[in-house]
Amino acid sequence: MLVVGFLLVFVADQITKQLALAAFDMPGDGVVVTFFFNLTLVFNRGVSFGMLAQHGELARWGLAVMATVVAVLLGRWAWKGERPLTALGLGFVAGGAIGNALDRVRIGAVVDFLDVHYAGWHWPAFNIADAGITLGVILLLVDGLFGRDPAGPEKT
Repeated sequence: MLVVGFLLVFVADQITKQLALAAFDMPGDGVVVTFFFNLTLVFNRGVSFGMLAQHGELARWGLAVMATVVAVLLGRWAWKGERPLTALGLGFVAGGAIGNALDRVRIGAVVDFLDVHYAGWHWPAFNIADAGITLGVILLLVDGLFGRDPAGPEKT
């Protein structure tokens, strides 16, 4: 399940980012899809909500290395025989982390293009990798809170 989750998020992320780059000429270009959803090209040089963007190349390479290390550690965790839902969640997180790290290495920023808004309030633009990371964390929480250990409860 780790590999399935990783590939689902990573491949979907990279394909949709290429489509966004091909569709829009410059950052800020976009199209209204519904009354609450736009497609808008944004280059995020920082992390969530643009934090650390002012640190330039140090942030770019530091974040890329950190995301790669985290993805490898998540892979090791899942490979130790975790439950399927845990492995899938870890795969989603790793796929998203590597997808965004690849953007940082290739173009110096993460390509964001999904813009959700309501009544003039916009959630920061995001991408499939970000959604995969969020969904992966939700799966980990659900499995941790409600999943059953196949070995059953330990007797003390």
